Amino acid sequence: MNQIALPFPLGSPGPARIVLGEANRHVAEALQVSQSWPFGTAVLTGPPRSGKSLLARWFARGGQSAGEREAIDNAQLLDEAALFHRWNRAQEEGTRLLIVAGEPSWRIVLPDLASRLGAALQLEIGLPDDILAGELLLSLAAERGLVLGEEAVHYLVPRAGRSWAEIERLVVMIDRLSLERKAPPTLGIWRSALEALYGPGEPRLL
Repeated sequence: MNQIALPFPLGSPGPARIVLGEANRHVAEALQVSQSWPFGTAVLTGPPRSGKSLLARWFARGGQSAGEREAIDNAQLLDEAALFHRWNRAQEEGTRLLIVAGEPSWRIVLPDLASRLGAALQLEIGLPDDILAGELLLSLAAERGLVLGEEAVHYLVPRAGRSWAEIERLVVMIDRLSLERKAPPTLGIWRSALEALYGPGEPRLL
């Protein structure tokens, strides 16, 4: 399984690793060569729960000295004039700046900010393919102490919704049912989790 270990203290909430695949490997690679970014700036977008914030924290922690790198998360929620000021400050101080927003449909009203960020490196996380969905399923399960193997991957991945958030919802449901039934997560619980999320009947196959 191809993963990035996050430089967070033991006991920190949330995932300890980022699972890499075709949908996001290009982003991780670009974050490691920030010295080549246009104007030292990149804009990262992607679907919900796709690890944008985790990648931003990994990037910000990777600098060799204080102030070398900065990540601004949820940039679409910030005042655009304040965001433009932070971009200017990063230019003055030589700080490489990663700006993280939601979906690629983010629209900037302030012309000066729009032109600056339009010239930055544009990075977008895609949807997980079968391989990445399986690795994500196993990684999320392991973080919850759930024992899932390749048999679970072969059964669940074709029947699950194909998004980062849907894979996470499925693992949460499996964990919940396993705790409620006081039983390990085997085929009966996998089926119940799929039914709880997608309704009764044969789960959909992609």
